[in-house]
Amino acid sequence: MVNIAIAGQGRSGYNIHAEWLKTDTAHYRVVAVADALPERRQDAEREFGARTYADYAEMIAAGGFDLFVNALPTPLHVPGTLRALEAGAHVLCEKPMAPTVAEFDRMTAAAEKAGRILAPFQNNRHQPFFEELQQILDSGALGQILYVRSCWAGFGRRWDWQTYQCNLGGCLYNTGPHAIDQALCFFPEAVTPSVFCRMGCFNELGGDANDFCALTLYAPDCPVVEIHLSHYLAYPQGDMYTINGTRGGLTGDHGKLRWKFYDASQAPTQETWKPWSHNRQYPGEQLPWEEREWSLDEAHAGKSVGYTLRSYRSGVQWIYDSLYDGITQGTPLTVTLPQVRRQIHVLEEAHRQNPLPVKVERWP
Repeated sequence: MVNIAIAGQGRSGYNIHAEWLKTDTAHYRVVAVADALPERRQDAEREFGARTYADYAEMIAAGGFDLFVNALPTPLHVPGTLRALEAGAHVLCEKPMAPTVAEFDRMTAAAEKAGRILAPFQNNRHQPFFEELQQILDSGALGQILYVRSCWAGFGRRWDWQTYQCNLGGCLYNTGPHAIDQALCFFPEAVTPSVFCRMGCFNELGGDANDFCALTLYAPDCPVVEIHLSHYLAYPQGDMYTINGTRGGLTGDHGKLRWKFYDASQAPTQETWKPWSHNRQYPGEQLPWEEREWSLDEAHAGKSVGYTLRSYRSGVQWIYDSLYDGITQGTPLTVTLPQVRRQIHVLEEAHRQNPLPVKVERWP
């Protein structure tokens, strides 16, 4: 049994982590919870029988746990993780783990020094639709993958803490780590892609963090991957994913995927027209298309959370099962620190290219 201390009982700490840990009582036991709001501490006492603290630092100092779940507000991901590692605990840290590669490297160095596991919480890597999508691409049916469009947008005004830069807010820090984590799966792990980004803040309710972001990742001999993050998409921009390959393509989202492809050996043989076009026409042919579909098995995927995207419980389970095996048996994690380091590089470079005016220096 791994004893857990959860820091933060907000949207992620409660709706994702606490909700899952209520079900996984065979492997984990929540023994301590920290949150600044007294009503949230009362919930933890009632639902887990856990010790509660108003200050996460006091909880760490008190000890008595094996794993620190860092679901604190984003600016506390780095200091909270460092403090827990120094106290001798393993750490599961929410996204984004850090705003810069330098701070991320401080965290990984601290974990290595302490001899403890530092686990990223990237639960959307193992969403059912994305696992199926990767299997389709790995099969080679679509040929060489040339272009991926990934849309994580909707229309909605926001007026919470994540709309301010001082809180490391904005759609790129909030939803972007999920989108970028998936996008990097289209590149070999040894490749850190180049970044082109344009983003801005158009929040009419006072926030100063980005709420629109167009991000492109590219590298030699790799597909071009475009990510659209926005609070201003009034009409759906097609499916969440659109993929172009040399032998076919794919479109779809969390609930359904469709793809079509052809076998080149079954395609008509063509010879280049010379000297010019025939009969003033464009070339045309009937390719031997094959089409496939995949639909989500909701019973297998489990309950979903999220508003910009649906995150199914199976992804949370995958992370916690991997972490349990890592702690108890020393097996490698399903999401690794070098993989996430590339993500932090992309986040840092995107913000470097788009400095925005700061309206609020401190929160609240």
